[in-house]
Amino acid sequence: MTAQSMSAIFVHGVGAVSPAGWSVQRLRAAVAANEALATKELTRPGGIRPLRVRPVPPPSPRPECLVHPRLRRTSPLTQYGVAAAFEALGGDAAKVHSGSLRLGLIFCVMAGCVNHSRRFYDETLRDPATASPLVFPETVFNAPASHLAAVLGNTAINYTLVGDPGTFLQGLALGAQWLSHESIDGCAVVGAEEMDWLTADAFRLFNQKVILSDGAGAVYLRREPPTPPAIELRAVTDAYLYGQNQTRDEAALRARRELPVGSSDELLCDSAQDIRRLDAAEFSAWADWCGTRISSKKILSEGLMAAAAWQCIVAIETLKQGRQSAANVSVVGCNQQAIGARFEVSH
Repeated sequence: MTAQSMSAIFVHGVGAVSPAGWSVQRLRAAVAANEALATKELTRPGGIRPLRVRPVPPPSPRPECLVHPRLRRTSPLTQYGVAAAFEALGGDAAKVHSGSLRLGLIFCVMAGCVNHSRRFYDETLRDPATASPLVFPETVFNAPASHLAAVLGNTAINYTLVGDPGTFLQGLALGAQWLSHESIDGCAVVGAEEMDWLTADAFRLFNQKVILSDGAGAVYLRREPPTPPAIELRAVTDAYLYGQNQTRDEAALRARRELPVGSSDELLCDSAQDIRRLDAAEFSAWADWCGTRISSKKILSEGLMAAAAWQCIVAIETLKQGRQSAANVSVVGCNQQAIGARFEVSH
């Protein structure tokens, strides 16, 4: 079986918020330096030792899009996603607002707005009579997508996908499908997560070496080729679930087999994070890879859905530099699926 081929789907922009900062430029510089970013301590209630994390730093300067009244009470996840989407859209954001560009929005999350969820349930358990009803709407998984559409003034199709990090690649495939049917003019696919001690502590229960991070990434797709260098989304593999009927190793290998073998002038952006037990399936599946390899999680940490978006952005930005002709992205999700995608320089 081969990966599902895309027909003339081009990347028109990317945006990122990460532990490196609030732009693709800062993300690119951190990955180029190839040094793990400094960790910080996140306090966990109950007197248990602090958690090591790599959070998003405060923006400086603050993105203009975040002053919108709709974002006044929103979660960090929403603000990360909005900032990344606006960076990816660039000047086309104004076209969306004016109604001259039909934009599809696909917002991908795993943990979702966990800060507001924790706060809401904490208030409810303490005293249901005084729990703030203003918090509850922000606990819903599709709240960030709704806020993004409102800030943009977008009235076209808007989806939220919930799953493990591999779901971001499914979002790219869905966006490409919408574009191929010509139901929209462009599609912004966003992956975002936010920091909270609940998620960081949950991962520590399964593997104490996991360092959680947060942020967002966005990829803006259109049918028309952009100004060269044009980067084309060529394929997304099937998603291979692992569990009782298929091991993580088998799922990773099946996804890998749908992508080209590769050559020395090609790039692999994998989801390895320098933890042997978690990386083993992906290392085994890609043992035959002979090209360049970038593992952005080793630098930025486990950003869940955002981390998968960062992998794609690193692949796209590296291809723009002209040193590689194509890039494969491999995501072996933390609890659900293995999946891959391929980007190529279009000639």
